[in-house]
Amino acid sequence: MIISKTPYRISFFGGGSDYPEWYLKNGGSVISSTINKFIYISCRELPPYFKYKHRFVYSEIEMVKNLNEIKHAVIRSVLNKFKNEVFFKKAGLEIHYDGDFPSRTGIGSSSAFTVGFLNLINNFFKKKISKRKLADESIHLEQNVLKETVGSQDQISTSYGGFNEINFFKNGNYEVIPLITNKNDLINLENQMILVFSGVRNRNKTANNIASSYVSTLTNDNKKHICEIIEHANIGKKILKNKNFEDIGPLLNETWKIKKKLSSFVSNTQVDEIYNLGIKNGSTGGKLLGAGGAGFILFFVPKINRIRFLRAFKNLTTINFKFENEGSKIIFNE
Repeated sequence: MIISKTPYRISFFGGGSDYPEWYLKNGGSVISSTINKFIYISCRELPPYFKYKHRFVYSEIEMVKNLNEIKHAVIRSVLNKFKNEVFFKKAGLEIHYDGDFPSRTGIGSSSAFTVGFLNLINNFFKKKISKRKLADESIHLEQNVLKETVGSQDQISTSYGGFNEINFFKNGNYEVIPLITNKNDLINLENQMILVFSGVRNRNKTANNIASSYVSTLTNDNKKHICEIIEHANIGKKILKNKNFEDIGPLLNETWKIKKKLSSFVSNTQVDEIYNLGIKNGSTGGKLLGAGGAGFILFFVPKINRIRFLRAFKNLTTINFKFENEGSKIIFNE
């Protein structure tokens, strides 16, 4: 039995500039952090007492005789990389997935699953994999093999862990720079942030579809908006380095206004109502996480306004969280 533990991520600034369609021509920069909410994936050899050879349990249950029958695209693609392992000639796998958050909520769950599963299977077959290689393989799988319209920050963030600035270069390379490492600073910042759950995106409105609405056709207006979003990332970096945390809320508010201009699919009436309720009750700014449509809204709430804010949201799900700095790791291997 082997178990991987992979954190979800929160993206603060720069989202949109991490898509290769953008940064391979213009470069990009994002600020994001992983948090203490996780995806757990377990894997063990399946006992040979069943009619099927492999069993996979996630939102569905798959029981198949060979790898090509697997419906889950990430599981099928990763396991086919290892199909020539001697193990598969005599045995099968049982894999279970459990997550602290639901999927399709803007918290980076799909890439966290990819990272966690690649980490799990490489270790199951005793293949050493660095955080850099783990991020690179996850990006390659999602963007080049599965042909999904996804950015590159989520795979890097969940592989490395920590509160980082991630810069993307025109040559396809990237760098990860720790931005906040002091424990007291992290506590100060996390105590002024709250997640509010606005619901799960409809299955027909995936992050892939929403992102395609503004990434695949980069109009002049969207190019201008992404440049503004990158500038917000640069300003955010200075604010965080100088520990002027009270300025984070207003900057989040400005970047949210710009993000909504990228596509009509980014926000909707329900999201706007929740956001406006937060602003009216003590938040100085926030943003919907992920590509848009639904999911978690991140609010910056000064400590003095916290009780008032939580009282206003007593009928919705609010989440307190802490920042984490380890990224995807193996927590059990026996």
